[in-house]
Amino acid sequence: MKRRIVLAVIALAILALVLLSRLRVEDRTGGEAPPPLFADTANEVERGRALVLLADCGPCHTARGGEPFAGGRAIPTPFGTFVTPNITPDPETGIGNWTSDDFWRALHEGRSRDGRLLYPTFPYTNYTKISRRDADAMFAYLRTLKPVRRENRPHELRFPYDQRWLLAAWRALFFRPGVYEPDPERSAEWNRGAYLVQGVAHCSACHEARNALGAIQSSDNPAGGLVLDWYAPSLTRAREAGVQHWSEEDIVTFLRTGRTQSAPHASALGPMAEVVYESLQHVHPGELHAMAVYLKSLPVDGAPPDAGAGFASAPLTGSLARGREIYMEHCADCHGERGEGRLPAAIPLAGNRAVCMDSVANPIRIVLYGGYPPGTEGSPRPFGMPPFYPTLRNDQIASVLNYVRTGCGADVPRVTADEVERNRGGPLW
Repeated sequence: MKRRIVLAVIALAILALVLLSRLRVEDRTGGEAPPPLFADTANEVERGRALVLLADCGPCHTARGGEPFAGGRAIPTPFGTFVTPNITPDPETGIGNWTSDDFWRALHEGRSRDGRLLYPTFPYTNYTKISRRDADAMFAYLRTLKPVRRENRPHELRFPYDQRWLLAAWRALFFRPGVYEPDPERSAEWNRGAYLVQGVAHCSACHEARNALGAIQSSDNPAGGLVLDWYAPSLTRAREAGVQHWSEEDIVTFLRTGRTQSAPHASALGPMAEVVYESLQHVHPGELHAMAVYLKSLPVDGAPPDAGAGFASAPLTGSLARGREIYMEHCADCHGERGEGRLPAAIPLAGNRAVCMDSVANPIRIVLYGGYPPGTEGSPRPFGMPPFYPTLRNDQIASVLNYVRTGCGADVPRVTADEVERNRGGPLW
């Protein structure tokens, strides 16, 4: 009975929200995408291939060890586990019977071929910005793939998230379809970068904080988001992943290779390493430069950590003293006694943003499971960091991280053994 009452209340809320949504801005379905600033190919399939690569469709729609684009990859979330579908042109289990109109509705409206509302783990809230011409090119490329017969597995979601019809309320609250509209006050390159970052590459799908219902909290929210148990840092905070103080060349190098060769020293790890390996390293440099121009223009909050301070040098007691002992035994040979690094093998840790963020998820997972930048054409044999989960206890990992975080130049939250325990397990990414 209680469950029925809850559903009845939700249904009434949906009705009110849908009525309210009719008063909102109409969908923008027309308009061309800002063109690339290099000689774009006239071949629709090749254009589609480039867009599918940047959209990172393959990795999400490919199970580990499975056929490309045949689906089956499980994506754990706070709402349950989503399983990606088969998007090969198989007529029975894939999208072989879809039309370009069907594909457009999926990207632009978040609706499947049969009219079902799609869960926003498929980032149609970003893909809605993709122009019809680009959507048609992406579909044309997907039609050239090898058809793979693989049945789609159902999602495994908790109540009430398993009630798909509730998505009507979610969409009324949080989703407004509309193709990207260029800003006439900005340059052609900025607009191209904005179109790619906001739409095709769907960066905010990871790098924005989410509310309890999985929607972006607000366009002005500076916090990043948790993805596959890793923290995707904010692109508008200098202490996290803001690149406003980087050169455009450094941004392009990072996107293309997963690391920068000079200060600021940064490496892509966890899910971002996969994005670089599977997607960004294959993207045309002109597109990456446009993205860099846009990312560099985002508003920024605060200042980067002070990289020159080094670790605490005053006499240490308690867990910090134990952390220093662990650091000197396991870390100093590579990262230096003061966290200054030993390039190119080991980057500096003192003032390193990956260490100094308020969220401690990433440094914990790096110590537990190791740090492995992607192997790319620009960095084919990157140096990695070994895992310490078999060697160090939870309290030891907390102590060494708290010692390393004394080099952040500001007060940062302390790492606890309980937080380390919570990060043991779950997907590596």
